[in-house]
Amino acid sequence: MTTVARVRAANPLPEGTVSVGAGLLVSGVGAYVFLATAARALGPAEFAPLSVLWAVAFLAAPGLFMPLEQEVGRAVASRRARGEGALPAVRHAAAIGGGLLALVLAATVIAGPTLLDRLLSDQVLLLIGFGLALVGYCLAHLVRGVLSGNGRFSDYGLYFGTEGVLRTAVGIGFFAAGVSSAGLYGLSIGLIPFFAVGVALIRPRRLLGPGPPSRAGEVTTSLGALLAASLLTALLLNAGPIAVELLAGEEEADEAGRFLAGLVIARVPLFMFQAVQASLLPKLALLAGGHRWHELRHALRRLLAAVGAIAAVGALAAWAIGPELVRLMFGPEFALGHRDLGLLAVASGLFMVAVSLGQALIALGAPGRMAAGWAIGVVAFVIVTAAGTDLYLRVELGLVAGTATVVVVLWILLVRRLAVVEASVPEPGLLLGVAS
Repeated sequence: MTTVARVRAANPLPEGTVSVGAGLLVSGVGAYVFLATAARALGPAEFAPLSVLWAVAFLAAPGLFMPLEQEVGRAVASRRARGEGALPAVRHAAAIGGGLLALVLAATVIAGPTLLDRLLSDQVLLLIGFGLALVGYCLAHLVRGVLSGNGRFSDYGLYFGTEGVLRTAVGIGFFAAGVSSAGLYGLSIGLIPFFAVGVALIRPRRLLGPGPPSRAGEVTTSLGALLAASLLTALLLNAGPIAVELLAGEEEADEAGRFLAGLVIARVPLFMFQAVQASLLPKLALLAGGHRWHELRHALRRLLAAVGAIAAVGALAAWAIGPELVRLMFGPEFALGHRDLGLLAVASGLFMVAVSLGQALIALGAPGRMAAGWAIGVVAFVIVTAAGTDLYLRVELGLVAGTATVVVVLWILLVRRLAVVEASVPEPGLLLGVAS
């Protein structure tokens, strides 16, 4: 075995993680620059509705369209392995995504007055930005599915890198120009994914080719369960600022913005974990598809150990220096305490573990079980948050309880599912009498 092969074999992370991780690093930096400059330019009160838009947009868009990306990636990769063009499958997926987008946009128009009154401080431009974000991210997730299915992780990472560069440019440009309207920042949130998609498709050749018609269920086999799981995952991930906004009293109108400032600092490891998430499912699905159960268990154990270590270091760092980083990046008006940053980082670490377990369940053909785990976690979040009285602490404990519940439930479901599949479909080596 060559040195390169040995390094790859020892790496607990899936192929493509480095390429996607580089793009996500730029994207994460761009998000921090954008939010920090917006917070300093707008102040806590004006930044609060923008922070809610940020949370709602990144709840709805990935929640609705990440399953589309996953199914497109799976279908394109499957056709690619068979030497078939993926254009019919992608057209099928685009029709499904377009129908879902139309329904959500119609619901947004109907709920517009309520959203403006309860969440967006009656700023119409923020609502328009939300609608643009839905359209842009529907397109982005479809394109990212095509890229990942073709193994084009460099272009996949380029998408995120472009987002980061544009957010940085907008944040610094608006700050330098003295822009004090949250609505303009909101519009940029909705417009940026369109430009990022254009850059990611700078090399469109050999992405899609003619092929046999899309079979019934080719891109919808698990779409319902994946959609439910994705929405519940995004809800638990982004519920914090929304819950703070809904629970805050009249004298606490700026608390959602302060909460988001602390949250983005506590979630630094989570930004980078997206690189693992993007390429994790294909690796686990490959092992499960080949009935290589021993390798799957080994890969998952190493991944969870790596993710757990990163989460622990992140939580300690957030507790120790998080408040200083918040003040440095966002300004003294957004200061939070050590307890707040520590709890938010613990919840983020548990979230990464839960997502890893969920991806394993998808690879084992059990997306419905994953959705059930996230549903139980959301219920735990609501119960714990409702029982508290301190505005920040009740939400922080709710996030910790919700994500911890998901980890426990998904772990139990994964152990049971592995036992079932190993008993029903032995490893190929065992069928030949060879020990694995």
